Parts: sequence; C-alpha cells; structure tokens
Amino acid sequence: MKTIKLVPLLFLFVMASCSSVSVNSDYDKNVDFAPYKTYAFFKAGIDKVEISDLDKRRILHAIDDQMTAKGFTKSENPDLLINIFTKSRQQVNVNQFNAGWGYGWGYGWNPYMMGGQTSVSTSTEGTLYIDLIDAKKKEMIWQGEGSGILTKNTAHKDERVAEFVSKILAQYPPVKK
Repeated sequence: MKTIKLVPLLFLFVMASCSSVSVNSDYDKNVDFAPYKTYAFFKAGIDKVEISDLDKRRILHAIDDQMTAKGFTKSENPDLLINIFTKSRQQVNVNQFNAGWGYGWGYGWNPYMMGGQTSVSTSTEGTLYIDLIDAKKKEMIWQGEGSGILTKNTAHKDERVAEFVSKILAQYPPVKK
C-alpha cells in the first residue's frame, strides 16, 4: 500500500525535472561580434508572432534586461535588430503504476494484490527563438533557441520567461573555437 502513495511523489519529481530549459544556438562563423553595441527590436517580425501581447511584452522586457546586462544600448540607429518567434505543442503524459492482479511478491498467484493506478496530465512545451540580425546588411548573424514546459500560472510567467531568455542569451556572443 505504501508503494501506491509514492506514485504521486514520483509524478511530482518527474514534472519538476521537466521544468528546465533546453537551449541551442547557431551563428555565422565569419562574423566578428565585437563591434555590435546597440540594438532595437524588429517590430515587423515581432508583430507577426502569434502569442498574447502580454507574453510579447514579457519576452521583450526580459530581452531588454539581458542585453543591458551584456552592455548593449537600445538605439534608434542600431547595430543589431532583434526578432523573436515561438512554437508550442501540447504534451500528454500518461503515468501508470500497475501492481495488477495475479502473480506478485515472487510467490506465484496472489489474488489479494491490488490493482493499478493511472494518471494523465497535459502540459504545453514552448520554444522561443531569438534572432539577431545585422541591421546594415539585413542578415541574420545569430539565432538562439530555448525549449521547455510553459506555465499557465500568471504569478510565475515573468519568472519563466526570464529563465528562457537568460538561458538563450547566455550563449551570446558565441565562443568561437
């Protein structure tokens, strides 16, 4: 009977492990990133992103914070244009603990063994892309991508968005090898 009580705890642990953000980036290896000091948002691209205006503002605010922390200045005549886009997909998680009827405890048939327990949960996995575009050449020079489970809890959205953005932009500027 104690084993059945562990199932919700195990489920909680599995869901907590999904809270991290997985990041990747790609860049033009022929670009010298040192001269870039100013930025602005690419409004035409950001306007096309199909998320709420509240979430857009969260993302742009988090990008502002990270770019400022990296020493960049927002400008009307920027070196870099920043664009974003997003993807999301629904995930269905089925967790099953099935002690089943029948054989158990290594002693053969056990008619007293309890049945199983199944839990189903859904979550939304989101991917945020941040593109850095050379403003003069109009060419993308860097792209960062972060994927992870999204929250619907309004109290935690700012924190979750900030986590996505900080982990993505931690890879900028790229370290050339």
